[in-house]
Amino acid sequence: MKPMHKLLTAAALSLGLAGAAAAQDPVKVGFVYVGPIGDGGWTYEHNKGRLAVEEHFGDAVETVYQESVPEGADAERVLTQMALSGADLIFTTSFGYMDATVNVAKKFPDVKFEHATGYKRADNVSTYSARFYEGRAIQGHIAGKLTETNKIGYIGSFPIPEVVRGINASFLHARKANPEVEFSIVWAYTWFDPAKEADAAQALIEQGADVIMQHTDSTAPLAAAEKAGGVIGFGQASDMAEYKPEPRVSSIIDNWAPYYIDRVQAVIDGTWESQDVWHGIDEGMVEIGEITDAVPAEVREEALALKESIASGAYHPFTGPINKQDGSVWLAEGETADDGTLLGMDFYVEGITGDLPK
Repeated sequence: MKPMHKLLTAAALSLGLAGAAAAQDPVKVGFVYVGPIGDGGWTYEHNKGRLAVEEHFGDAVETVYQESVPEGADAERVLTQMALSGADLIFTTSFGYMDATVNVAKKFPDVKFEHATGYKRADNVSTYSARFYEGRAIQGHIAGKLTETNKIGYIGSFPIPEVVRGINASFLHARKANPEVEFSIVWAYTWFDPAKEADAAQALIEQGADVIMQHTDSTAPLAAAEKAGGVIGFGQASDMAEYKPEPRVSSIIDNWAPYYIDRVQAVIDGTWESQDVWHGIDEGMVEIGEITDAVPAEVREEALALKESIASGAYHPFTGPINKQDGSVWLAEGETADDGTLLGMDFYVEGITGDLPK
């Protein structure tokens, strides 16, 4: 028979080894995507952020993802399964996942959730978004300078504040560059549907638009512009570099990787807290892709100067005087929009024709 102290030592050693193994278990991080990771736009960039997490943390982190998850009941089911599978942190990467995120978070208080572009928070739910409108202002300037027909087409996904802000910022800066500019807006009511997006682009081109802008996720509008010839466009959410030097003359790139790495590190360190983040060009969450040689040098320099003034805080894309579509004063001379108004923006600015769907 072994002496009691040897048995106790063996037991303690066994428990210690088990504890060490448990301590080394990787943090499990989940990502829920509204489109396929190969969409070339929104989801593609979020997935690049996930891959950056894997590269940065190595074996200390395990990532899982589900792509092409519809906004609604399916999202709640996927989130529940992900939480049950042992996820410590889950990123939900589309506005329409907001209620599903909050609902599932209530059932799993020990799991941390991060919701992109939403506004509902809880002790274990953070929100994060990018100031895409800053990039839209720069695109609008280029569009206003380059259009020859004075007709710019814009493909919107859903009439939510995030998308409306982008339309207004684009229009205001296109008009500053060219007072004759007119916007035609088509609502696709989808984030990712290449066929619908292509049809919308083609309809706008047939109406005379020689610039196509988009707040949808696929490269289909650029493909339609390329096929038409003489039409330019912009990369949306990612660089969409396969269409350089034209029709894609520049792009808005959503750089999520630093944020994802930072938030995963906070979980590892035990310092994660619910927060609300809204970063832009200055913080690097919004990047402006290469402005190609299809853009005259003078216009390129103007666009880059606008980018720098926004990044430095010297200029705000929503600076008065600006009226609402009905002619009522929104911002007086020199006044800038507050974040609260921007986050809830539900109106067009003066000069845009057509009704904003409700």
